[in-house]
Amino acid sequence: MTSPDDPVTSPAVRRVAIVGTGVIGASWAAHFLAHGLDVIATDPAPGSEDRLRADIRSHWPVLEQLGLADGASPDRLTFTDDPAAAVADADYVQENGPEREDVKRALFAVLDASARPDVVLASSSSGLLPSAIARGCPEHPERVVVGHPFNPPHLIPLVEVVPGEVTSEAAMDTAMAFYRAVGKRPIQLRQELPGHIGNRLQAALFREAYSLVERGVASVADIDTAISCGPGLRWAVLGPFVNLHLSGGPGGLAHVLEHLGPPMTAWWADLGHPELTPELARALVAGVDEELADVDPADLVAQRDEVLNTLLAAKSRTTLP
Repeated sequence: MTSPDDPVTSPAVRRVAIVGTGVIGASWAAHFLAHGLDVIATDPAPGSEDRLRADIRSHWPVLEQLGLADGASPDRLTFTDDPAAAVADADYVQENGPEREDVKRALFAVLDASARPDVVLASSSSGLLPSAIARGCPEHPERVVVGHPFNPPHLIPLVEVVPGEVTSEAAMDTAMAFYRAVGKRPIQLRQELPGHIGNRLQAALFREAYSLVERGVASVADIDTAISCGPGLRWAVLGPFVNLHLSGGPGGLAHVLEHLGPPMTAWWADLGHPELTPELARALVAGVDEELADVDPADLVAQRDEVLNTLLAAKSRTTLP
């Protein structure tokens, strides 16, 4: 990263630009509005504004349950189809465009030319490297970071903040401070790598889940149950290392590594290496369709958000890390 002696500073963020208003962008917009900020959103797709406002209306009840900041209102949302105009007066930019490097670079060229030099340009990219994205910014590449949320961003606290090769310390400090100010739990990566942290951990789980389906070991529904009614419950409370430590009793992690470590390494050797063939893809989709055959999609999302809300409220009353 470059030195802190660059144009990026840490102004108070009052207006956030949301660039791209799909699932992630709409969730981000709702979150920022709930924290009392002004939001100006942009998306070139026809009907984007109507869909965005409908999405925010659907998110608002759970955000009200979590608690709104003073002055929070969906009425503080404005919309334009011009990304340059959207970021011109913004104090922070959260980009949520397609997960394609060429598209990101072209879009960031517009953002870089239009946003004030002191404004951080953050991408919600789930796996692209910030250095690659920043190559689209000839004027101020040092203010580009990845600010990767987890879906849905208006509920899940984690944001992975990733610097690129030329990202400044000032830009990172600004991004970390901003996400904390809007109730997030940001973590700062020490180096960039594809998929960041959370998605790489998920990819390891998905690889074996796909393999178990491919090998006929279990159904899609059974694999979902194995996680949602098993380790997933613990993972929602504490991370993998602390959970492993607790499973060791008085001896903690040292005991687990000594006594259960060797069997686990044997399991590693037996993990699958599936190829995502068309046949496997069809099997996975069919399995989910069967699992959700009698489930209303909107009701499923609402129930998920209700449980997340309850869990977050419960965790907020503890000192859990």
